[in-house]
Amino acid sequence: MNLLKTILKNEVFPALGCTEPTAVAYAASIAANELDGPMEEIAISVDPGVYKNGMAVTIPNTNGERGNLIAGVIGALVRQPERKMEILEGVTPKMIEQARELIATGKTSITCDNTRLGLYIDVTVRNANGSTRAVLEQNHTNLTLLEKDSEVLFAKQETEEVTRLPDYKDVLRQMTIAELVDAAEEMDDEDEQYILQGIEMNLHISTAGQQIKKVGFYLADLKEKKFLQDDVCSSSKIMTASAADGRMGGLSLPVMSSGGSGNQGIVAILVPYNVGKWFDIDEKTVARSIALSHLINSYIKSYTGSLSPICGCAIAAGVGAAAAIVYQQKGKDMGKITLAINNLISDLGGMLCDGAKEGCSLKVASSTDSAIRSAYMALNDHGITSVEGFVGRTAEETIQNLSRISDIGMSKVDETMIQIMMAKNS
Repeated sequence: MNLLKTILKNEVFPALGCTEPTAVAYAASIAANELDGPMEEIAISVDPGVYKNGMAVTIPNTNGERGNLIAGVIGALVRQPERKMEILEGVTPKMIEQARELIATGKTSITCDNTRLGLYIDVTVRNANGSTRAVLEQNHTNLTLLEKDSEVLFAKQETEEVTRLPDYKDVLRQMTIAELVDAAEEMDDEDEQYILQGIEMNLHISTAGQQIKKVGFYLADLKEKKFLQDDVCSSSKIMTASAADGRMGGLSLPVMSSGGSGNQGIVAILVPYNVGKWFDIDEKTVARSIALSHLINSYIKSYTGSLSPICGCAIAAGVGAAAAIVYQQKGKDMGKITLAINNLISDLGGMLCDGAKEGCSLKVASSTDSAIRSAYMALNDHGITSVEGFVGRTAEETIQNLSRISDIGMSKVDETMIQIMMAKNS
């Protein structure tokens, strides 16, 4: 297995809008595409992570509509599953009106299935002619069941294939950070071009996001008014926050994701890119560092899960970015890379994920700042060691400790946050 190519194929892809409601739209589109005639009803069931992440985020091309439900209804109206995570490109003004009307009739619903531990999206659409159903599990595009009038059109052959981690994630969990560096250094020309494509894509939405007067705009204003220095830290935070502003604000521009998350893609890609540019690092080394950033992001999420109670931008993409910055300067110096990883996790390890929304730009900015600071200290041989807190004796142990805190220590966090969010909406 070429691990880098596998990660780039499965976890680094263009996504239009927040990946959770977009995946709901994709599942609905798959189901509706098999239905004979127009959809009249839709029922959506999702796991707590998808429910939380898609509750408040703006959906692209919908004039400011928010949430998983309208994303699913619109996806069923688009009926173009071949678009996958760019399904929302197919939205028209007429579809938005149709979706609003369907929701107003009470013939649409979304429920949170608290028994589901991993990513789970189950969509059933109906009309007078019959019903169709599509189920996604484990990742945003992994179709595991397709039914029409209760007849199975497609299903994974074994239940194990649905519930267990994909093979490459099992491989990831057994690797060391040093081996991930080796995998990044196997980058070929095809990989490099794909990584460079991701840079351009995320720079494009960052430029657009600076025009909408949200977090990135005000960070830039702070720099203009001399509250922030004109340096690599400020320019990186403005760049990443602006990209997140655009994505969370519903701009109709794709983002190159990482670990299946657009905001994580923004941090994992743009932070190493901008720091490398600032220090005149050659393009190939920057591309390799971003490959490493993607690999580490996916490595951490193989432990914490795709959607966890803690912020993936901070404890996954931020860690990848910090390690990438060290790699640009010192190559495979595992002592310094370990210090950078421990520094960032010690700093931001407790940052909560309360769903995708415009406020994510603040966390993206914090992750960016910590990644650069953590890498700088590590480059100067300063870092948090195992004598402090939950930091382990190795970077791998620190990540595993963080996973235990997320899975066991914070097992009630998602449930509590969802209850709070639902109470506000009611």
